[in-house]
Amino acid sequence: MNGYFDDDGNKLNPDLIPKPDLCLSCTKNEDPNEEILCNLNRLDQDGDSEFICYAYELI
Repeated sequence: MNGYFDDDGNKLNPDLIPKPDLCLSCTKNEDPNEEILCNLNRLDQDGDSEFICYAYELI
């Protein structure tokens, strides 16, 4: 099995979580080498009131 799973083993689909505005203005957006880390960060913060990314780089 491959993909993203939560602690209970439920499969997560990162395509169903909207990208925060911060991601859209980041140099790493759409970079295949950063996709996994960006997806994990977004999945981890899904539902939070504020999105924080310490890897963000302004275009």
